[in-house]
Amino acid sequence: MTNETNSNPAIIVLSASSLPVATEIKSLVDGEIHALSSRVEKADVLFDDTAAHVRNLFSQGHTLIGVMASGALIRMIAPLITDKQSDPAVLCVADDGSCVVPLLGGHHGSNQIARVIATHLGGVAAVTTAGDIRFGVALDEPPAGWCLANPQNAKSVMAALLGGARVRLNGDMIEQAKWLSQSELPFSDTGDVCVSAVQTPGEPGQLELVYCPKNLVLGVGCERGTDADELIELVETTLADEGISHHLIAGVTSIDLKADEAAIHELAQRLEVPFRVLSAEVLEQETPRLANPSDIVFAEVGCHGVCEGAALAGAGSDARLIVEKRKSKRATMAVVKASTTINMDDVGRERGHLSVVGIGPGSDGWRSPEVTNLVGAATDLVGYSLYLDLLHQYCDGKQRHDFDLGKEEDRVRHAMELAGQGKNVALVCSGDAGIYAMATLVYELLASGGLSDGAQRISIQVSPGISALQAAAARAGAPLGHDFCTISLSDLLTPWESIQMRVKAAAEGDFVIAFYNPVSKRRRTQLAYARDVLLKHRPADTPVILATNLGRDGEVIRVVPLSQLNIDDVDMLTVVIVGSSDTKTVSTGDGKTWVYTPRGYAAKEGTKIGSAA
Repeated sequence: MTNETNSNPAIIVLSASSLPVATEIKSLVDGEIHALSSRVEKADVLFDDTAAHVRNLFSQGHTLIGVMASGALIRMIAPLITDKQSDPAVLCVADDGSCVVPLLGGHHGSNQIARVIATHLGGVAAVTTAGDIRFGVALDEPPAGWCLANPQNAKSVMAALLGGARVRLNGDMIEQAKWLSQSELPFSDTGDVCVSAVQTPGEPGQLELVYCPKNLVLGVGCERGTDADELIELVETTLADEGISHHLIAGVTSIDLKADEAAIHELAQRLEVPFRVLSAEVLEQETPRLANPSDIVFAEVGCHGVCEGAALAGAGSDARLIVEKRKSKRATMAVVKASTTINMDDVGRERGHLSVVGIGPGSDGWRSPEVTNLVGAATDLVGYSLYLDLLHQYCDGKQRHDFDLGKEEDRVRHAMELAGQGKNVALVCSGDAGIYAMATLVYELLASGGLSDGAQRISIQVSPGISALQAAAARAGAPLGHDFCTISLSDLLTPWESIQMRVKAAAEGDFVIAFYNPVSKRRRTQLAYARDVLLKHRPADTPVILATNLGRDGEVIRVVPLSQLNIDDVDMLTVVIVGSSDTKTVSTGDGKTWVYTPRGYAAKEGTKIGSAA
């Protein structure tokens, strides 16, 4: 997912001495002061982990203004930098306000922000972008609502301008393109470089840049499962026939029933514009403006027109149809023109997204970068309170939804319904999200059909984490070096008879076994049963690993013989791994005992363990 610019700049403060400058900046940019809690007592947002908090804000698309050393801020965001189209504006301000340095997003407002801050504080804006320095405008990155139709000409035009060429303005939209006319470009009616702002772009000259206002909305509808090629061909053919450039299209809209329609998503990606959906109730309000209202459509979806209604609702009350409903075999489209450029962030909602993430046993070092990025990008975090507490440094600025143990279905359903409202939700699981966790329940609820329509149409991504069994095995050595299985001893969701059958089968198969949920406050006999069954099939000195509080404070790893496995040494936060008949232990000079299960590599190579090479 690409970053989208967030409207609330975050001013990062690491010490109380920076607060006066930060307060001045806040009044200029309508931002929030985010401060390090160990050094600053009061701010709009307090955080504990600077790097994690800054990366979280960057991933969410916030403009970042760090009152700190530029090198420190650069190192924090470096792993997340992608490209100038998606990265938000990032600036550094000296502690005394003497210098403002736009680091990223010069074309997304950071140069202008730097100038405003520097002017107010009496400092210097260290702008390094060539176009901004010379002409006060970034020609290759027009402001929101405008599109450069021929970016391939930008380098040659800029080279000519830096070489002394002059600019003539052209086009029927120049009056609206004040960011051009009010720039410091060297204007001349006979200039060699032409800068055009037009509603209908033609073939540009070699030293011409053509800008178009994004003031059109494309409304579409289609039958379920329509081939994307059919919809794309309908749109491209119609636009060509009508002489409409795709550069003018601000976004694609449709009814919310189509939030998960693959063909429409592919069309929006092809056009490189957002896709937004609106409810039937909103579309029905556009009925008086429809050119082709249909009672049949109303009977099917609750509004008299999908493509025309969606386009009109997306473009605003002063918009007009310029392409009435066009049809192919299974798809429809219409185009509406607004009187001004269109901000698609204000139109309808996106398709909701649910990330089902495994955060590992709890340690930051055992959490994958993908999971960290998904959590950072989420608007809402849903999970068991303990798991959310482990992510406390990522919760700032997000809506937190806490659930107790035993409320798993409520937890998952709530996460899916939030996503169904168009939000970006992270459903937080410990370990791996797909191993005795919530990912399975997500798909069960989808299959049951008991969700709202919006929740049924969300996009879903499951991101893996280090499971408790992997963490326990790594701490103890390599007990999973050969065939193994996992068995949950909890009979809350699985009949005890089925658990007994699985324990006996695993014992007879001589698997290494990882027992999840080995005991609880009320359940103390199942692990004893498993121990007694296993003793019938493997030696009494078979190594057993007891791993408690993995990756967290109070972590304890113990290795005991199977015959001495004491149920009172195990609690709800303990993973139990029982070796196979081949599992062995080895001690090292530092006094540690390691557990491993050989797979037979030495035998394959024809060598004997312990012999000289």
